[in-house]
This record gives sequence, C-alpha cells and structure tokens, in this order.
Amino acid sequence: MSIQSLLHGIDQISKSVGHAFAWCIVILTLGTSYEVFVRYVLDDPTSWAFDMSYILYGALFLMSGAYALSRGAHVRGDIFYRLMPPRVQGSLELVLYIIFFYPGVIALAYSGWHYAADALRIGEVSVNSPIGVPIWQLKMIIPAAGILLCLQGFAEVLRCIICIRTGAWPERLHDVEELETAVLHQVQDEQRMGHEAEMPERTPHDYRSTKDILGDSK
Repeated sequence: MSIQSLLHGIDQISKSVGHAFAWCIVILTLGTSYEVFVRYVLDDPTSWAFDMSYILYGALFLMSGAYALSRGAHVRGDIFYRLMPPRVQGSLELVLYIIFFYPGVIALAYSGWHYAADALRIGEVSVNSPIGVPIWQLKMIIPAAGILLCLQGFAEVLRCIICIRTGAWPERLHDVEELETAVLHQVQDEQRMGHEAEMPERTPHDYRSTKDILGDSK
C-alpha cells in the first residue's frame, strides 16, 4: 500500500463517520421543531427534548472532529501561515501536532475511557428530566472521538513529513466544499483536461477569495 493510499484510506474512515453522524442534524431539526410546536401551540412541552438536543449535538460535535481535520476545516489563524513556503508550513504544523494536538487528544481518549466506563457501570441517566434519559452512550463516544482524532492526526503528521521532504502538500479527498474551493478545483480540472485556464500555483492551505479565483480563471 502506498502512502497516498494510506492517507486516503484514513480520510475515508473520517469521512464515513462524519457523514453518518451528520444525520444527527436532521434528527435535531425534527425533534426541536416538534418541541417548539407542542410547547407553544399545544402548551404541552416534552420531558425529553432538552436531553435529546445536547446528546445529539454532543455526538455530532465529537464524531465530526476527525472529519473536519481531514478536510482542513478547523479554524486557522493563517494571516501569516498562508504566506509561508510549503516546507515551512509543514515544519510548523508538525511541531504543533507533537506539542499541542497529540497530548490533548490522547488525554481526551484516556480520560474519556474512564468517564465512559463509570457511566456504563452505573447506567448513568440525565438529571435534567424526570424520565431519566440514558446518557451513558454519550460518554462512550468521548474515547471513540479521541481514538478517531488520533488516527486522523497520524495522517496529518504523515502529510507534514511528505510536505517537508517534497516541498508540496499531498492531495486530499474532496467532497463537500466551500464555494471558492469548489471553483478552484473546477479550474484545476479544466487545466488537467487541456483547457485554457490560467492560475498561479498555490498550496492546499492557501486561502483566496472567490473573486480572485474567478478572475484568474478568465
């Protein structure tokens, strides 16, 4: 198996998990809409809507972290970073992953495992509602999220090492994209097919406005 295949395989795992938990948004929307209707129209609020909302949102937030990391979607203060050469970017990210990222996610997985084990042992339920909605399953997601982040972090560290060695960031999988990124990839596809679409070379971590991209593609 090539390094690129390994990277895409890890990206695919994060993507599949992220897409699966994205359905929490649909359930949250339906459940919250139902709660608003019965509370304000029928004057008969539910006893489970609040617990449902934070359980689903917590699961979505935790299990989408690796997916966001695989797409470079986390918030980045890149006012200076994006102007750096790729090798400098890779070196900086590698140091940050070692010093900050891995200690944090390993602590998340380790501590989360103990929280999850205790919650499962006592069959923990919510104290916010009289019906006692089970919440031990949410605690079980904490170490799972930490493990998934560790796996995706391994892929990102490999990307940093490849970038340092080659001077270019390896290709990522793409699915859902912001408008300017989608336009950029469309222009790159046209270039590969031999169409005339001029654009200066850039790294995957650069950010440019839609106006700039459209202007280069003309």
